[in-house]
Amino acid sequence: MQKDQGNSVPLTPKLRHRRRSNEANPEATTENGTHLLVNDQNKYKAMWTRTYSTLWMIGGFVFIVYMGHLYICALIVVIQILMARELFNLLRRAHEDRQLPGFRLLNWHFFFTVMLFVYGRFLSQRLFSTVTSDKVLYQLVSSLIKYHMVICYFLYIAGFMWFILTLKKKMYKYQFGQYAWTHMILIVVFTQSSFTVANIFEGIFWFLFPASLIIINDIGAYIFGFFFGKTPLIKLSPKKTWEGFIGASVTTIISAFVLANILGRFKWLTCPRKDLSTGWLHCDPGPLFTPEYFSLSGWFPGWFPWNEVSILPVQWHAVWLGLFASIIAPFGGFFASGFKRAFKIKDFGDSIPGHGGITDRMDCQMVMAVFAYIYHQSFVVPQSLSVEMILDQILVNLTFEEQLHLYRKLGDILRKKQFGLY
Repeated sequence: MQKDQGNSVPLTPKLRHRRRSNEANPEATTENGTHLLVNDQNKYKAMWTRTYSTLWMIGGFVFIVYMGHLYICALIVVIQILMARELFNLLRRAHEDRQLPGFRLLNWHFFFTVMLFVYGRFLSQRLFSTVTSDKVLYQLVSSLIKYHMVICYFLYIAGFMWFILTLKKKMYKYQFGQYAWTHMILIVVFTQSSFTVANIFEGIFWFLFPASLIIINDIGAYIFGFFFGKTPLIKLSPKKTWEGFIGASVTTIISAFVLANILGRFKWLTCPRKDLSTGWLHCDPGPLFTPEYFSLSGWFPGWFPWNEVSILPVQWHAVWLGLFASIIAPFGGFFASGFKRAFKIKDFGDSIPGHGGITDRMDCQMVMAVFAYIYHQSFVVPQSLSVEMILDQILVNLTFEEQLHLYRKLGDILRKKQFGLY
């Protein structure tokens, strides 16, 4: 026993080393400014690539806006599908997917079910107004709208049952992770971006103006950060600087006031679309887009070339939208930056040279679309009932016989009122 103890080699305890993250430490990289655009050696090459892509996107965007409401809606649907594709691919693993045939199709089943539900809610009244001249189509659409929620519910339940029946041993964690991931995409991404479609039919102005503010803010932040950026803004996105953030905010708020005056003078942009037709719109612009004139004679000397200035009331609303676009909406981009760091990726995709994927360009747009819709419904749309709103409810919720009965009943009431008998 003693001999064994003497010849034994003392055991050294094994040291457990903490696993280091592959992410770059933002503090170490921004201390000397190596990640800031102002000190980036390849920044001019990246700038020209980004500029070239931006010009193509703006040109295509302007063309689609010119084509009208339905074409813009089609663009939004395509963007949503591409965003879903990029995000679905983030958590997919080829080995597991090969063992689960048809599992990817389930994700798209949930996606298009939610698309049918959301767009059905937004566009039902417009669809109804479009088919009122055709009796057969009118009855078909009436039935679809009436049972729209039931149809969507059972489509979702079918997907839910499909998911349960495809659960496979040793794959439960992966499958439930994909199920949760799919629903997160539908709630956070698809539902938010769908408010854009609601804005379009309130008037292209309420889609184009908020989207333009995000574009202006993004370009302003890039330019000011490119030339003047020295102070890092947030650790989640090391290339963002205070100089870029402040410069973009001032630019966006000023641009909002000026741009609202320009866009608000085109009836094609300000008229709401009540149906799904594609013709040009002509309407009374209403008080929101009617110029108000203010005299400048007491503020400037006589040699000043303008004696008065015209301001649209919508420009005061535009200032609030500009404030949100410059201060709050960028946090959508910060959220996306943190998300990409969690998955250790640079971009969500590579479909747009110099920009990344579609999701990289839409992070702030989604936040802005929801705010624009809520602001418009809360502070712009009259809260009282209008003739159009009541007619829409009658056409959607009453059968043809009930509408005839309402017509006769209303006629009797009006005749009695005319002769003072009611």
